[in-house]
Amino acid sequence: MKVTVLDDYLDTLRTLDCYAELADHDVTVWTDHVQDVERLADRLHDTEALVLIRERTQIRAELLERLARLRLISLRSAYPHVDVDTCTRLGITVSSDLHTGSPSYATAELTWGLVLAGVRHVPQQVAALRAGEWQTDVGRTLRLKTLGIFGYGRIGQVVAGYGRAFGMDVLVWGRPESRARARADGHRVAETQEELFATSDVVTLHLRLVDDTRHIVTPTDLAQMKPTALLVNTSRAGLVQDGALAAALQAGRPGLAAVDVYDTEPVVRDQEPLLALGNVICTPHIGYVTVEEWEIQFTDVFRQVSAFDAGTPLNVVNPSVVRRPRLEP
Repeated sequence: MKVTVLDDYLDTLRTLDCYAELADHDVTVWTDHVQDVERLADRLHDTEALVLIRERTQIRAELLERLARLRLISLRSAYPHVDVDTCTRLGITVSSDLHTGSPSYATAELTWGLVLAGVRHVPQQVAALRAGEWQTDVGRTLRLKTLGIFGYGRIGQVVAGYGRAFGMDVLVWGRPESRARARADGHRVAETQEELFATSDVVTLHLRLVDDTRHIVTPTDLAQMKPTALLVNTSRAGLVQDGALAAALQAGRPGLAAVDVYDTEPVVRDQEPLLALGNVICTPHIGYVTVEEWEIQFTDVFRQVSAFDAGTPLNVVNPSVVRRPRLEP
């Protein structure tokens, strides 16, 4: 099959052991980011299987209708960037296992790294030292503080365990089933979303971005946070209402934030207000960007390509296509 990979910024996939899964296919890897439909249609005109890296490129009807040879889209994440209805109409199979095999430990580890960096002001201290200054601020200790976990899924559970290991009081909010799991694991559960934000010293977000969770964090939630509190978001920017975090940080509640995700990616410096604020740590969506995590993720993604080529598609999210797939041209 003719396989195309989009948005592999550092040309990483060809260095992974799992890339051997594609040895029998004709693979093209693009390392830049393009969203223009004309350019994408030109790049993908003969593509049969499209490999996507998370939600980096929007794959909508205008583009899909121009890709006459496309038969498979393979990925491992949620797929709000893919027009699944149009894929179904055109007979294009969409395969994703939605990380069902394991949590992203890489994302959980980055989350905790941002918690530590935030409360101890590590980037600011490093920058000050490089500028010739010495101990420019006083951080805070995590022990005996309250860690608010918003979303007790696979990653939230791992982060809660890190908090417990650091001697923090873990407080959870989320869907009823998430709260039940948290109680069973011995964590406190907030009475309301408002309590989570008002009482926590650190709040970290671990929700999928779907219609019900989009903008679930409101300006009111942020305004209730302590002026010493830290908000961490390694999930999705759309969980927070547009512009609310920058405004809240400028108002002083919360006092700190650490974010790895943005409304528009890659980030253009002058278009992202968080980059201009001194009380924010910004990282370029690297939560899942480790060699080990990519080996796990793309082993699944590439196996989906091979399975489809063998006539036994895996993890199909639009199963009606299996009964009437697009045929090879």
